[in-house]
Amino acid sequence: MSKDNSPENVTDNWRDLSQFTPARIALGRAGMSLPTRATLEFQLAHALARDAVNVRLDFCQLEERLMSLGFPTLTLTTQAENQAMYLQRPDLGRLLSDSALARLRQVTQAQADAVVVVADGLSSAAIEHHAEPFLRLLIPELKVLGYQLSPLCLVKHGRVAMGDAIAEHYAARLCIVLIGERPGLSSPDSMGIYFTYQAKSGISTDANRNCISNIHNNGLSYGIALKKLLFLIKESEKLQLSGVQLKDETTENQMNELQNQANFLLD
Repeated sequence: MSKDNSPENVTDNWRDLSQFTPARIALGRAGMSLPTRATLEFQLAHALARDAVNVRLDFCQLEERLMSLGFPTLTLTTQAENQAMYLQRPDLGRLLSDSALARLRQVTQAQADAVVVVADGLSSAAIEHHAEPFLRLLIPELKVLGYQLSPLCLVKHGRVAMGDAIAEHYAARLCIVLIGERPGLSSPDSMGIYFTYQAKSGISTDANRNCISNIHNNGLSYGIALKKLLFLIKESEKLQLSGVQLKDETTENQMNELQNQANFLLD
């Protein structure tokens, strides 16, 4: 009996399907266990996911890079004072700290049409890798559409709902939150975008929001994510709402066409 067909080293007959998904399928087996390579790859993916949650985002460097692009920024904090508190008390990550509220009150700009918020969330790697290149595309588009923007708000230990208070402060119609998503074993650096129309602190819920998720190098491209967001913004202005009543009606053909056109955005 050849080595490849021995009971100790069995190849999964579904291996050809693995080219279509990063999910852990068709791993084969060695006796009653996984092959060594599959075991080591799982351990590496698990370590990367843990790092995505626990490694801190360097907000100073991110602010410097965004300022160099000509984007004014404002760094804020939530009531979650450290990473351990952030993970154990999700409610505190939804509330701005007293110092953040005081700093907002000191800002001379009173109103804006839209606020863009960047929060580390559950994956600092997602924001480190994807926030800046996506903002390079988003901010010019919003300006072309005539939206007056507040400074980019960078929020430490933030969850999605903390954007509501920022939007309410600026009396902004549009609240756009870029946040690191819960890491998976095949995507530790996935970024999500949450969009809320007429966000209000303490009133807006997840049912009032639209989410564009899975933005990373092996997931949704920046170009397609931007097109989806601009579609939602356009429809929300028309219907004066967001959330479950606002549907993403971009078609599969449109997305395939955009995917083919979007590669240059990553150069």
